[in-house]
Amino acid sequence: MLFSTLKLSDPIVKAVTELGYQTPTPIQEQAIPVILAGKNLIAAAQTGTGKTAGFALPILQNLIDAPAVRAKRIRVLILTPTRELAIQVENNIAQYGKHLPLKSMAMYGGVDSEPQKQRLIEGVDILVSTPGRLLDMYTRRAIHFDEIEVLVIDEADRMLDMGFLPDINKIVERLPLQRQNLLFSATLSDQVRFLAKTAITDAVEIAISPDYKTAPQIEQCLISVDKDNKSALLSHLINENQWQQALIFIETKRGAAKLVSQLEKRGIKAEAIHSGRSQAVRTQLLADFKSGQLKFLVATGIAARGIDIDSLSRVVNYDLPDEADDYVHRIGRTGRAGASGEAISFVSRDDFRNLCAIENRLGEFITRKEIAGFEPKLVVPASNAAHAPKKPQKPRRHNAKGK
Repeated sequence: MLFSTLKLSDPIVKAVTELGYQTPTPIQEQAIPVILAGKNLIAAAQTGTGKTAGFALPILQNLIDAPAVRAKRIRVLILTPTRELAIQVENNIAQYGKHLPLKSMAMYGGVDSEPQKQRLIEGVDILVSTPGRLLDMYTRRAIHFDEIEVLVIDEADRMLDMGFLPDINKIVERLPLQRQNLLFSATLSDQVRFLAKTAITDAVEIAISPDYKTAPQIEQCLISVDKDNKSALLSHLINENQWQQALIFIETKRGAAKLVSQLEKRGIKAEAIHSGRSQAVRTQLLADFKSGQLKFLVATGIAARGIDIDSLSRVVNYDLPDEADDYVHRIGRTGRAGASGEAISFVSRDDFRNLCAIENRLGEFITRKEIAGFEPKLVVPASNAAHAPKKPQKPRRHNAKGK
């Protein structure tokens, strides 16, 4: 199937083709017809499956098929959990709609609100926003919801993890009753389904890769190493293998700053992105990393949401995540849109429980390696959980101050 067969207009197909895409992904193939038909949708799709285009392309099509009743009013509202993701989604929409007379905008906190307010006055068709800044602008009467035709809740599972349910409920209560509702999530947990019930009725449900399988083109491996040797091992891999770029995940802000310092002492330029850095700095670092000017980006898990680079060939779990779902989200930053990718995870004896949970969720063992000169003194036992019955997942809690 080609994009041209999905009842998308020539300007949209042209923009997608110019980006190098010819064939829709499974989530796009299933979601686009549903959204074009004006139906509500609940979709489960993991990171890297093309879900943004899955809702953006048909939304653009529907907007040009039905011109606005009142000019300069928001017609589509897309909610995202983080500033970085809001920026990324809006950038994608701008690319897909570059041949159309439509305006989009990303709105988020951490920056001066006056330029955003002015943009709203000038008129925006599609608004991508974080919940906090949206409610702030609504309270200040800088924004109107009366002409919104479509609500998109993107990365709903992460929204709930970050405690946005009360904000989402406040927003939904203020929207027109007659609207199309679209919810996208990496998982359809009980919590996500509860959210869906409060905002969406009579929805079509789509599930892509519901069993937490990672993209087949991502080559995964575990490297056993003692904690104290991790930074030296990372430096060795970068230099020995002449890595050109890598996204390196770490659990805490303090750990990120320490690792950057350790790498720089070994002659490796790196930068850290986390919630403790200003929005302007985070935006610039993401732009530098995407352009290739910055080769090594150390990021906490939440800060890395929204990093969307088709050509990113490698991610490193310097710290293994506490949650199995986060492992899937992280390695989904590579191997995007069918490209090959490499996901390397450092594991020490203390990671055994997390490793068991990850392999249990994947339903398979991840290949293990040891690097000469970095063999661990404390051996990581073999996981016995990969083929055990999968247990219900407990609600996740994130301490935003520590990430």
